[in-house]
Amino acid sequence: MNQEFIHFLQELLPQIQGYIYPNEIEIHWGLLIVIYPYITGVVAGAFILASLVKVFNVREVQPLYRLSLLTALAYLLVAPMALVAHLGHPERFYEILLTPQTSSAMAMFGFVYAWYLMAVLLLEIWFVHRTDLIEWAENETGVMRFIHRTLALYSRDTGERAVAFDHKALKVITIVGIPSAFLLHGYVGFIFGSIKANPWWSSVLIPIVFLFSAIVSGIALVILLYMILTPLTGGKIDMRCVDKAVDFLFYAVIVDFSLEFVDFIHRVYQSEEEIKILSEMVMSKLFASLIIIQVLLGMLVPLLLISLTKIFRKRFGLNEDLRKMVYFIAVILIQFGIFATRWNVVIGGQMFSKSFRGLTMYKMEFGGIEGLLFAILLLALPIIILAVLLKVLPPWKEIHGGGVSEGVEVAGS
Repeated sequence: MNQEFIHFLQELLPQIQGYIYPNEIEIHWGLLIVIYPYITGVVAGAFILASLVKVFNVREVQPLYRLSLLTALAYLLVAPMALVAHLGHPERFYEILLTPQTSSAMAMFGFVYAWYLMAVLLLEIWFVHRTDLIEWAENETGVMRFIHRTLALYSRDTGERAVAFDHKALKVITIVGIPSAFLLHGYVGFIFGSIKANPWWSSVLIPIVFLFSAIVSGIALVILLYMILTPLTGGKIDMRCVDKAVDFLFYAVIVDFSLEFVDFIHRVYQSEEEIKILSEMVMSKLFASLIIIQVLLGMLVPLLLISLTKIFRKRFGLNEDLRKMVYFIAVILIQFGIFATRWNVVIGGQMFSKSFRGLTMYKMEFGGIEGLLFAILLLALPIIILAVLLKVLPPWKEIHGGGVSEGVEVAGS
């Protein structure tokens, strides 16, 4: 027997509770599969925040519009990397596109991803930046002029008719993009919720919970990025914008928490044969990640902080600096809570035996393709891509409140 596997068993066996089958000792869907739904959730949530400007005409969050789109693109480019890295033969990933299996939710991901990337996100970003790309190219020289002119597809038309067409196209693309964003992340929840053999995953509410937690994570991350990037680039945080975005975040967290609570009540009410082992798993293996991080720190504390801020702001005129600090803490806690949600779904669903008589545990490695180091690098990669996107498509004029370009003004009018 392989010495590494023997060492693995020696470390793991003392922490196994009760009776489990031999093939259930090792958890196969690890940290990479946790990261994947977290990243796709950010994409969906950031796009929903952007749609508030173009579809629902929420002008207060205009400074977040372009940042939301670029954040969604940066995370979308990284989304499939976690899945591809997890494959035994990642070089074969293209076969899913050549031999599609329409009855498989997993197999259809490639088409959902391609549709959302090419037909929604890239198109919207292009129409938003088209007139700016033309203007930048005319005032630049060297490499950046070539990049901006190429990205503009060598278009030079900034007339009223062209800008009006940009506006109409943006409206249509954003309307199509909202259900597409739901489909992108909802299908992840659908995969877990449709596995009837696993009582931790099998629930009709799982896809809906995934959607609202995605909205929560995306909005929270964009607010966090805005509050960090604006001072670093010499701008002043628009508290009217942040207050409005936090209001939407607050309502999304309430809905997300309510759905998860209803799902919990439904499971307890059913009280089927698996309820005992699931309760034991929650109170032992998942106590820290579920009760402490997900529920307490990731939901209840942010809700309390935002609620108190809203109350004191209306009655006593809470100063901006204190609100910034409270919002900053709240959105960071929410990120940890949503990541813990993904962890508890993916890892928790593999910790109990199909016999309902035992529990195993997840042993995280530091190195290797499934290790902590690679996971950290994967989570840092979207930030690096976003930094490049911000350099090529700078949104600072909009973020700093100095007005928006002519094309965006017309599109938002």
